[in-house]
Amino acid sequence: MRGAKSAKWVAGAAIIALAATACGGGDSDDTSNASKEKGKPAGYVSIDVGEPQKPLIPADTNESLGSYVIQSIFTQLLDFDADGNIVYTNAESVKSTDNKTWTVKLKAGWKFHDGTPVTSESYIKAWNWYANVKNAQQNAFWFEDIKGYADVHPEKGDPKATEMSGLKAVDDTTFTIELNKPVPYYEYKLGYTTFAPLPEVFYKDTKAFGQAPVGNGPYVFEKWDHKKLIQVKANPDYQGPNKAKNKGVLFKNYATVEAAYQDLLSGNLDMIRQVGPKDLPKYKADLGDRAIDEPYAAIQSLVPTFYSKTFKDIDPKVLQGLSMAIDRDTITKTVLNGTRKPATSFTPPGVAGNQDLGTDVFKFDPAKAKQLVTEGGGVPENKIWIQYNADGGHKEWVTAVCESIRNSTGVDCVPDAKPDFQTDLEARDNDQVKSMYRGGWVADYPLNVNFMRELYGTTAEANNGRFSDKEVDAAFKKGDNAATLDDSIKAYQDAEKLVLEKMPAIPLWEYKTNGGYSKAVDNVTVDFHGDYNITEVTVAK
Repeated sequence: MRGAKSAKWVAGAAIIALAATACGGGDSDDTSNASKEKGKPAGYVSIDVGEPQKPLIPADTNESLGSYVIQSIFTQLLDFDADGNIVYTNAESVKSTDNKTWTVKLKAGWKFHDGTPVTSESYIKAWNWYANVKNAQQNAFWFEDIKGYADVHPEKGDPKATEMSGLKAVDDTTFTIELNKPVPYYEYKLGYTTFAPLPEVFYKDTKAFGQAPVGNGPYVFEKWDHKKLIQVKANPDYQGPNKAKNKGVLFKNYATVEAAYQDLLSGNLDMIRQVGPKDLPKYKADLGDRAIDEPYAAIQSLVPTFYSKTFKDIDPKVLQGLSMAIDRDTITKTVLNGTRKPATSFTPPGVAGNQDLGTDVFKFDPAKAKQLVTEGGGVPENKIWIQYNADGGHKEWVTAVCESIRNSTGVDCVPDAKPDFQTDLEARDNDQVKSMYRGGWVADYPLNVNFMRELYGTTAEANNGRFSDKEVDAAFKKGDNAATLDDSIKAYQDAEKLVLEKMPAIPLWEYKTNGGYSKAVDNVTVDFHGDYNITEVTVAK
């Protein structure tokens, strides 16, 4: 068990991007368990995690690098086990009789790292701050189900209130959440780190807090040496089920996945989350039983930007044609060394409601691809760009996708590399993508909803392609207002079939964690989000 993961943009070819430190030397054949890592305190473990895009505030983080750190420092109401089932962490219970008003009971005695108590107000005040339009939090959208959200986050102008009327404290350990309408899956959303509480010290200097956060999670923040590492230590007073079994963690930043892998082999890194394409053919031979090859709930896609000259007012037939121009089978078998499985859906296995859409749109058919592109009116200037982060091991497959599109349709396709994941994300956030970008999305809660509403809803923060369709929004709303959880999942399955007609993205393949660990650590496991269970990792004896 560990802190829940954020629904987030995935940075790497399989799970993450990295950013910048030097490699050390060493002998990969050394049979000792002792770590050679310089500057690492005794009992700590290390993992390759690059520079977060934003300050370390829960509601301003929706990418994998910052999320890894956020989830170590903060704990929200609940989490998910290896099978995606709900497990309560800071909450004693979350209950509702009508799916509209939810009662949360907190476990007593929890404290923030500064010793102050975690109370109902710690959640209510934080959620109101997160949702307030003036605070410009990336994930404010996640609170829109709550009654009074429109008052603190109007579409235009200043907020009418500073608090959402749907949040009320009953006592120090009990509060209620009243929604605008019943949402049968709402409890699942509370597993996202955006719903983490905040201590009072946050409001005294929010900018300083983002650089040195005070949380309530299994680890306590120690330091952030920008673009090099973030260091946290185990919280001895933590009362959650995911108490750290090591003394701390170094989140280390690398310029490339290849550099991180060499540090792993030489004993200067304990865990690598993703091996790059160049090392995939040999990493299992290098690492033996320390190699990890496990599927998880995430999907890779190409996301058109509907504000761009290329895709503004585009006929979905063109996008379906581009999809059919991609030889997923060959690319996953050769470039990605058999570590991916071609997508058959907009959702991955491992989430409730995942379905094989049974469509030819995801199958390679050059003749049909060219026909659809032509019937749809073609691509303006007959040219597209695929933006990606160069530090995440994507160059090889993006190049292969472009070649496949070019050879199948005659449409010129150009890889558009950004130096790192931060730069990539900033271009997405600021509507500066030329035509499409590499999208990788990992579940924060195990329902198909998370791969629909949070990506393709008009108001969704992660909808960086700026897709907007009234029919799709109405289909999502039908799922949100269904009578039961099962009905909601079914309604979102129906909505996914509509999404296929509209093509807000081109699914490519399902993700796997293809990483590994050094001889210096034991008990390295992966959760259903594809993240390492950091709190479970122990130093080898």
